[in-house]
Amino acid sequence: MTSLSVEMLAADAEPITSAGNAQLGTAVVLGIAVIVVLIAKFKLHAFLALTIGALVLGAVAGAPLDKAITSFTTGLGSTVASTGVLIALGSILGKLLADSGGADRIVDTIIDKASPKKMPWAMVLIAAVIGLPIFFEVGIVLLIPVVLMVAKRGNYSLMRIGIPALAGLSVMHGLVPPHPGPLVAVDALHANLGITLALGIVVAIPSVIVAGPLFARYAARWVDVKAPEAMTPKRASDDLEKTPGFFATVATLLLPVVLMLLKAIVDIIIDDPADLTQRVFDVIGNPMFALLVACLLGLFTLGRAAGFTRDRLSETVEKSLMPIAGVLLIVAAGGGFKQVLVDAGVGQMILDISKDWSVPALLLAWLIAVIIRLATGSATVATVSAAGLASGLADGMSTTHVALMVLAIGAGSLFFSHVNDAGFWLVKGYFGLDVGQTVKTWSFMETILSVMGLVMVLLLSLVL
Repeated sequence: MTSLSVEMLAADAEPITSAGNAQLGTAVVLGIAVIVVLIAKFKLHAFLALTIGALVLGAVAGAPLDKAITSFTTGLGSTVASTGVLIALGSILGKLLADSGGADRIVDTIIDKASPKKMPWAMVLIAAVIGLPIFFEVGIVLLIPVVLMVAKRGNYSLMRIGIPALAGLSVMHGLVPPHPGPLVAVDALHANLGITLALGIVVAIPSVIVAGPLFARYAARWVDVKAPEAMTPKRASDDLEKTPGFFATVATLLLPVVLMLLKAIVDIIIDDPADLTQRVFDVIGNPMFALLVACLLGLFTLGRAAGFTRDRLSETVEKSLMPIAGVLLIVAAGGGFKQVLVDAGVGQMILDISKDWSVPALLLAWLIAVIIRLATGSATVATVSAAGLASGLADGMSTTHVALMVLAIGAGSLFFSHVNDAGFWLVKGYFGLDVGQTVKTWSFMETILSVMGLVMVLLLSLVL
């Protein structure tokens, strides 16, 4: 049975509990509280915390334990089926980009073309292109040598260069597929991926401008530090005799985005499922197909262009898949947790409670993600949990507004990264900051991204 069939059955099935709204509300609060305490207090892996939290939610809601387990495993399986392959393909493409020196080539080319005044804007562009196919933590590791090198070469404040780069990475992580969080939200809300991707770019551009180059001016005044000498890692291209060309590298990275956007455009222009053109673009614009083509192309434009042998290419692909096990499990468990929420009737409960409120659904979805983000520290956990809670709010919405809800949740998941977020400590350690300095720069930047993302979503909802 396909994941779509499973979701359709789940949607048509009776709730696994007959609990009232008060009991369901208590179950949700306790389920999320368990996840928060296990992650924040006991440092338990998010996969285990989400699994336990889902079972606690089901038990408190009065659901038979066997039905809660079935609901959780159904959601886990459908989430892996819809997003697992995409995460794996994205990881392969990112590893090829890093190991081949393609990332270094993009960086060097843009830096050579940028004037000192344009350097913060160049850092946003570098981070956005490099961050497209790779996870945030990997992107930080790739960009650190660039940020430190540029800061030293131009005698810039580290924040003047670092904040735009971090903003570019973070906005891609929170708002733009094929990153795990947005993919899960797209799946949970049954949003159109191409439209979400297109609107995500529209929301991301002004958000990253304000949180990146513009905010960096103030961050550099608040925290005027130089690049730490000891934190400059070795670049991949230092060990290579040749690296891929700039245009070939950029074309490879942008190929899946272009294919998915073309599919979205064709779907709008030709609204006929039987039309041959639409069927062709439905295939080539499918995210799995688009990423697969980009990966296969990358073996030649990135790997072979760097002089990799067949054995080296095989090794690179193998190494790219090992680090994503944890991410896949977290995303899968988040899907399971979401399914327990849905099957217990929490979506309907939120609709019943919020129908008399004057809070717009998009703002409510953002607030839910913000609360979970502040509590757990994980943008991915915040996204998958909020998507499950807000799934009922999307019922009856237009295709465009469902996509905007995905983006509202993604924006909320970025809000005020602090001491319970691994990204907070990565930035602090690499940039040689203390906790207060990290809050004044990184945490504020994330908050600006989140609020700007919400503002853009609400503005778009008025005109689309």
